[in-house]
Amino acid sequence: MLIGRALRQLDRSAVQLSVKFGARLGPDSSWGGVDTRPASMRNFLAYSLQRLGTDYLDVYRPARLDPDVPIEETIGAIAEMVEAGYVRAIGLSEVGPETIRRAVAVHPIVDLQIEYSLMSRGIEAQILPTVRELGIGITAYGVLSRGLISETLRAGHLAADDSRRHSPRFQGENLDRNRALIERLDAIATAKGITVAQLAIAWSLSRGDDIVPLIGMSNAGRLAQAVEATRVELTDEDLAAIEAAIPLGAVAGERYAPAQMAMLDSER
Repeated sequence: MLIGRALRQLDRSAVQLSVKFGARLGPDSSWGGVDTRPASMRNFLAYSLQRLGTDYLDVYRPARLDPDVPIEETIGAIAEMVEAGYVRAIGLSEVGPETIRRAVAVHPIVDLQIEYSLMSRGIEAQILPTVRELGIGITAYGVLSRGLISETLRAGHLAADDSRRHSPRFQGENLDRNRALIERLDAIATAKGITVAQLAIAWSLSRGDDIVPLIGMSNAGRLAQAVEATRVELTDEDLAAIEAAIPLGAVAGERYAPAQMAMLDSER
């Protein structure tokens, strides 16, 4: 609704809205799984259009693969919304190569939203080659690894109620090992006169024009830093130093807790 208020002050054609649907939550924010049935999708879409105050969404995508609904059924239903004008293009989120190909067989897919960062490079083996073969872009989230790549976390500890305490990468020896990796990055960032977070953003931008980093920030200062990071140019020497600092497989712990990992089609 806040974004909807902003849209009313802008030229709608100058803004691209990418929306995920399907997550079921309880009133206490408890997780209830995913529902991507066609009827549910149309219901989710109706509410999104209403809250955003717009007639259409630029990209619409299921938040996760629904184990009870064939991807062909979900994509086919969204394709009907494309035909009706409520959606301009279809995306996917956290799915693997087989699901991507099955979806494309039903309707063109423009974008895959998936975690991709210096600390999470699993997509490079199979998923990234698949989407590039099919001409699909990447919206990369988790660029700062939920704050693992940040000055704030390196300087302090997680609060007792911080949800990241449930993440393997933020627990015990894993956290100590991962902090040591970030310290290696800090030396590279300092030599360039930037923060380690800006270095991580610049690295993600260097991975290709088909990759759009999704950057979150909690205040205006962080926003300004993120914008500055888009102007950072990394040399071949910089990239080699980054690769040496955090080589593939060096990060300790999975990106989600086991129960969440089991729900990710992208990890199968």
